[in-house]
Amino acid sequence: MNCPHTAAAPADRGAGTVVIDPMVQDLDGETARLRDAGVLARIDLLGVPAWTVTRHAEARQLLLDPRLVKDIEAWGLWQSGVVTRAWPLIGMIDAGRSMFTVDGAEHRRLRTKTSQALTPRRLEAIRPEIEKFTQELLDALDAAQGDDGVVDLKSVFAQPLPMRVVGMLMGVDESQHAMLTRQYKAFFSMLTPQDERLALLAELDVFYTDLVREKTARPTDDLTSALILAEEGGEPLTEEEVVGNLKAMVAAGHETTIGLVLNAVRALLSHPDQLRKVLAGEAGWDAVIEETLRWDTPTTHLLMRFATEDITVGDEVIRKGEGLVVSYRAIGRDIEQHGADADAFDITRPTRNRHMTFGHGPHICPGAALSRVEAGIALPALFTRFPGLRLAVPDEEITKLPVMTQNDMTAFPVHLG
Repeated sequence: MNCPHTAAAPADRGAGTVVIDPMVQDLDGETARLRDAGVLARIDLLGVPAWTVTRHAEARQLLLDPRLVKDIEAWGLWQSGVVTRAWPLIGMIDAGRSMFTVDGAEHRRLRTKTSQALTPRRLEAIRPEIEKFTQELLDALDAAQGDDGVVDLKSVFAQPLPMRVVGMLMGVDESQHAMLTRQYKAFFSMLTPQDERLALLAELDVFYTDLVREKTARPTDDLTSALILAEEGGEPLTEEEVVGNLKAMVAAGHETTIGLVLNAVRALLSHPDQLRKVLAGEAGWDAVIEETLRWDTPTTHLLMRFATEDITVGDEVIRKGEGLVVSYRAIGRDIEQHGADADAFDITRPTRNRHMTFGHGPHICPGAALSRVEAGIALPALFTRFPGLRLAVPDEEITKLPVMTQNDMTAFPVHLG
């Protein structure tokens, strides 16, 4: 794998540093190593050192701490030129101006219209469309079965559903969905050479800029038009800000739901006792969704916040200019929050709702409710249509995509039954 990353030699790995595997070959083992490393763990991200937080209580505190900011200019390794745009993960941190890269009043200004477009009332209004998309994709699953009765649940169902939904919300024509899916897959993959990844980002900028200009000339009833027309304090969002919001929202809006749906199906099929409980009505689909979000988070590591002054956490200090990653998968398995059996999948767990998988504080994911609605429609519809659904390969043969931030599968072959 060709992964050029820094302008200088890779930073030395200190004792106890956990190297985050770009190929995601042993996610459970990596999660355990992070928890064993302590509340704050030193990690290596493709040769770049950082901290990560692995415990629920401390993560809540840090996600509310104003001394940790999103602005890459606060990162010492960026200021010194050690990290450059040759580093494969830079596009997840320095992604243009959007609500994901600023803090304080500017963050509120950039976030407001997005939040208003995803209110519970708005989500209920689009529920019939989500249900329609779901039924169409279930028909496609049925039609896509091979002679052996096997079909890839990811490519035919779990992947296109959230892209259709987010595309509808943003006003992106369905003819563009396959292109966007390919672009984002290549962007996140650690197998993509960095020069190609930077070219992809430039192509996405052109695509969204064209979309914004089209909606500026002919606004319609969608989130893109709402962002263009937004005026907070008399100051409309700039073209760059609208483009930045759209680019990140589409990425987060479909990737998270793909992981949630697939991880929930995998958890249920590999825990038949839990599947029986939900099918018998002993637990609701909301319990499946929340326990999946806790136990097998769609986001593994969220990049990155930077300390504007020294921050003490227990016996460790995040020094001014250092970067902090939030390792949501390790946090979801925190035994202090969820008990000694935190590694077990249990939809009746009393603490299943008390997770932070969508974040906490000002930067909590604005699309969290949308992802829950999509999964809450897709999962019961899938098992109602195909009650004999089962894995087509042993669970241990399911492989992860080489993505360091999202918990995604290469494919998910099933028998529909």
